[in-house]
Formats: sequence, C-alpha cells, structure tokens
Amino acid sequence: MGAFALRRVLYRAGRIPRPRTRLPVTPIGPRDGWCDAPDHPAYNRQIQFPFPASAERLNRADPLYDIVVVLGHNDAPAVRGAGSAIFIHAARPNFAPTAGCIALRRADLQEILRLCGPGSKVVIA
Repeated sequence: MGAFALRRVLYRAGRIPRPRTRLPVTPIGPRDGWCDAPDHPAYNRQIQFPFPASAERLNRADPLYDIVVVLGHNDAPAVRGAGSAIFIHAARPNFAPTAGCIALRRADLQEILRLCGPGSKVVIA
C-alpha cells in the first residue's frame, strides 16, 4: 500500500501526559477538527470549529483520539477525494475496524512513539 511519514502527534493534554517522542507534538484544543470535505480548500487539514464544511472533531468524548499520529497521506498536496484524516490512534477495546486509520493499543502506540522521530515512516503492505 505504501510508506507514510509520521508528520506529527496530537494529544489530549487534559487526559494524558505529553507523549514521549522526537516527533513534533501539539495538544488538541476544544475547537480542533480535521476537514474531510473534498471540495473545501482545507481538505485533509486541521481546522478550527465552527467550520463551514464537513469536518471531524479531534476533541472526542471517547479516548480514541487521546493520541493521534498524523500520517503523510494525501497531503503534499491533498487531492480531492483521495482520503483525509488518515491517522494512527488508539484502538477500541474490541479492535473494531476504523474508517481507514491504523488503530493500536494505547500502550503499544506510546512505545512506538518513543522510538520515532523526524524521518520515521509506517509501511503498510
């Protein structure tokens, strides 16, 4: 499928400590989201709510986005309809499927991030 750069890490500062990694790390704010509207100029980019187009909230009630790794997928540049909001994040307790993301146990995700830094990639075969 491809090799995708690990661009940066977003996390819920009110829920978990700052992840230990050499990747850039930013807390998720209450208004943060990710545009998934292919016809909007901000497609596949982080946005702030309120937002005039379709977008996913990063500040979720559940713990899935307590740690989010932004992947270098369809972002240089973003192509309409080629996918957006493709992340690595925490898995549901039963490892139910995601909407195209990679989901890991939180402890495994934290351990992997400790080893990552600029230039790190995930390979999906």
